[in-house]
Amino acid sequence: MTGTLLFIVGPPAVGKMTVGERIAARTGLRLFHNHLAIEPVLRFFPFGSPPFHRLVEGFRREIVEEVAASDLPGLIFTYVWAFDEPSDEQAITRYAEPFRSRGGRVLHLELEATQQERLRRNEGASRLAEKPSKRDREASRRNLLALDERYDLNSGGRFDDRPDYLRLDNTHLEPAEVAETAITHFRLATI
Repeated sequence: MTGTLLFIVGPPAVGKMTVGERIAARTGLRLFHNHLAIEPVLRFFPFGSPPFHRLVEGFRREIVEEVAASDLPGLIFTYVWAFDEPSDEQAITRYAEPFRSRGGRVLHLELEATQQERLRRNEGASRLAEKPSKRDREASRRNLLALDERYDLNSGGRFDDRPDYLRLDNTHLEPAEVAETAITHFRLATI
């Protein structure tokens, strides 16, 4: 069985995890949201430190490799992709390799929303429940604004002509609506 890897990318609090949950529920793909790797490591090492990077990267790589080699239908992987950082594109390519090398599908769903809407979502109950590091709301707000200022967190349409890529503005869309659009667009099998 050849699995599917669906990246859901976009800036912080755009709805990657929430949309991923909806897609997972409809397709059987397993959701690996970014903070499943980040939160445990933050208990030991500060964000951005060399041990933090090694542990998070290692855990991500192992999960992707094991799912790609398994009988599971595939993986949804959420990621904040800084499009102006070549290392982020290299990471996406690296994470995709275990699926590509086995003949699996690798797809990309990019979400965009206004900063105002993302600041509102940044304080959402499900986000705070799943991501303890975001519970200091003021620090989380500052981090979101700083990342927006420092990086280009939306592709600006540079991949829109690719069949494996879908970019959606979900500012005014419900997560289930976004999920159904992605499922239809990518012709994902549903359960």
